[in-house]
Amino acid sequence: MRLILPIFLLLTLAANAEKKVVAPPGSPTGRPFSPGILSGGTLYVAGQVGRDKKGVYPDKFEDEVKLTLDSIGEILKAGGFTFADLVAVNVYLTDMELFEKMNGVYTSVIPEPRPVRTTVGVAKLVGKARIEITVTARK
Repeated sequence: MRLILPIFLLLTLAANAEKKVVAPPGSPTGRPFSPGILSGGTLYVAGQVGRDKKGVYPDKFEDEVKLTLDSIGEILKAGGFTFADLVAVNVYLTDMELFEKMNGVYTSVIPEPRPVRTTVGVAKLVGKARIEITVTARK
């Protein structure tokens, strides 16, 4: 019993020590969240929305979806991952009528076998966002 507790503490410390922030070059700093966290070989990507580098949301919804996926792709790349490494995706839409348009862009970017996915309709997202996507990737 005496040996089990120190081993548990060492494993806990090792697991916490390996948590690393993943951010693409030029990412804004000082935000209350990290773009990505790499822990135990798994990359957790924070929710991304489809605005450009100036903070502008495109009028065309498909362009907003593409910008959202581009942001995710930048974080994946910074962590040494690709879209092929995705294992789980959560999509939030302010209008479920946009589901088919989202799916059209999504399936053109995310390769087979596609990750598990949940799509949820929500009342509001940050700013003028109509979509937010968060992903989990693992090699």
